This record gives sequence, structure tokens and C-alpha cells, in this order.
Amino acid sequence: MPKLGSKLRELRRRRDLGVRELAARSGISHSTISLMERDKMSPSVDTLGAVLDALGTTLPGFFSDLQSSLPYSPFYAAEDLVEIGKADTISYRVVGFDHPNRQMLILHERYAEGADTGEEFTHAAQEAGMVLSGKVEITVGNQKKILQPGDGYYFDSRLPHRFRNVHSGPSEILSAITPPTY
Repeated sequence: MPKLGSKLRELRRRRDLGVRELAARSGISHSTISLMERDKMSPSVDTLGAVLDALGTTLPGFFSDLQSSLPYSPFYAAEDLVEIGKADTISYRVVGFDHPNRQMLILHERYAEGADTGEEFTHAAQEAGMVLSGKVEITVGNQKKILQPGDGYYFDSRLPHRFRNVHSGPSEILSAITPPTY
């Protein structure tokens, strides 16, 4: 993880502020800010929040920007996809699991014959996907449809939903969820 001190110093300098001026604006002593910028102390959330507020940013904004500067590869081989499902019946393999500041969840889903996500569930997101192979029955609210290869879906995940493989073999879906729920 990169040090936050250099990022704080960069933000302060971009705003053409001296350490003492930032201290006056934030209510945090100039010596504390100096120690933070040199990574000589780890500030509390309240202290960091006060400094960031005086710099015109937020804690989430600061950390997402800090995280997005980490080096990463934009490419993921099949063996690099992280498995987060029940691999024996339902496999959810994540594309870009370690991508910094991930804003969406891309899944390669594989359902064994007869596999079912179980009771309808909800979460705060939007989902879209396309059946790659097999046949999948998807229930969204009071609507139900069997989708085949090339068929797609898009729905508000706050509606109760469920996926069930109705094919006489495995079925596959490529899906996207935003914001990422895991």
C-alpha cells in the first residue's frame, strides 16, 4: 500500500497551500500535518478527515484515488479468475477481483445441471448478463423466463430474484453487477 503522506503533500501543493495555512483551515496543528506528510505518524480517521475536508476532498475520494494509482495488469488469464461460488454446483469466477477501485463486478457464472440459487434474494445493485450456453430460468419479481444462448437480462437487484439451470447439462452466464456486492 502506498504511503498516504506523499499523497497528502501532493494535494496540499496542488492547492498552493503551506503547511501552516492548511493547519489553520483544518484545525490540526502544523506539526501533526508535517508528521503525516512524512509518514511519521498514522492519523486518526477524524484527524485525516479534517485535513482532507480542508483540502476539498473526502475520505472515500482520497483512498479511491490513492488505490487507483497502484500498478496492476488489466488482463486476467482464465486461471487468474477468483472463485467465489460453490464450485461443485454454482461457480462464480470474478474478472478483475484485485483491480484497484473496482466499480463493477464481472462474473463468469457456471451452473451444474439442476443447480439453483435457492430462495429469491435481493441486494442493492443493478445486474445484467447474457447466457453463453445451456438454458437458465431467471425469476425477477413476479416475472419468470427461460433464457437461452444469446439471450440477456438487466434488472434492479433490489427486486427478489433467482437463477436456475433448466438445461440437461451445465449452463454458463457472463454477468455484470454494479456496484460490486462482493
